Amino acid sequence: MGLITFENEFSVAVPPAKLFKVYCLETDTLIPKILPQSIKSSEIIEGNGGPGTIRKVTFVEGKGLNYVKQKIEAIDEENFTYSFSVIEADVWKFAEVEKVIYENEFVPTPEGGSICKRTGTYHIKGDGEINKDKIKDVYGKKTEALFKVVEAYFLANPDA
Repeated sequence: MGLITFENEFSVAVPPAKLFKVYCLETDTLIPKILPQSIKSSEIIEGNGGPGTIRKVTFVEGKGLNYVKQKIEAIDEENFTYSFSVIEADVWKFAEVEKVIYENEFVPTPEGGSICKRTGTYHIKGDGEINKDKIKDVYGKKTEALFKVVEAYFLANPDA
């Protein structure tokens, strides 16, 4: 089994505590509210929200993916770090991928926003070959787009 790791970081004009809350602590209620055009529902199907918890995210029809199951690997509310693995999806975009582990860190900026640091580690099945540029393109664009939607929501709703 091979590993492919990607790192990216980008700035968001939202404090780390708010980003951490929406992305890590209150995902099941806030993400479907903020992204109704993409996320139909998010729910814990096993566990209590801590490490080992399994979450199922169901997408709206027509997104090319119906659902994904995530396993929370680690969560640190004091340092705004959170990691999870994608353990199941009805359609993997890359058949050679066994699982993906995402590590997220939200670092405060002097302006009151955040730097989002994300590392994605792709576990490749057996001797599978995969186009790294294709993964990098999907990985980076989708992650930043998600956080930009969250940013827009909080800028439009500062008391949320």
